[in-house]
Formats: sequence, structure tokens, C-alpha cells
Amino acid sequence: MTRRNKLLVPEARQAVDQLKANVANTKDPANAKFEMANEVGVPLTKGNNGNLTSKEAGKVGGRLGGNMVREMVKLAEEKLKKQ
Repeated sequence: MTRRNKLLVPEARQAVDQLKANVANTKDPANAKFEMANEVGVPLTKGNNGNLTSKEAGKVGGRLGGNMVREMVKLAEEKLKKQ
């Protein structure tokens, strides 16, 4: 699977992948979106998913991305409290 999103700090890829896995409650970051799709009942498969509607695709990406942002904000708030 080709990554099209580019991180501002490429060295952070491993940490971002780990966060994605933690949010999706899986050990493998590559399976995170499939775990999330399964939770919301979207028939996501490896390979071409051209049969999905925009609404279905948004359920997976929105939920995963939203949860990642919430977790990053929580981590930043905890870090600020410690200072």
C-alpha cells in the first residue's frame, strides 16, 4: 500500500503509526483502518475499495483520524501539566 500523506517530520512516522495502532486497539498499524472499518460495519478490503460510498469511507477515516487527534491533544495537555 502506497502512502500518499507526507509527514512534516518524516522521522515521526514510527510514532504516528504506533499512535494509530493504539487508537484502533491493534498491534499492527497497517491493520488499524481495517479494525476501525470492522467496528463501524464498513466492508473495507485490502486492494481496491472503489465500491465504497463517500459516507462509508468517511466513517472509517473520520473516526480513526478524529480519535488520533483527540489522543494527541490529550498527550499534549498531560505534557503541559507536567511543566
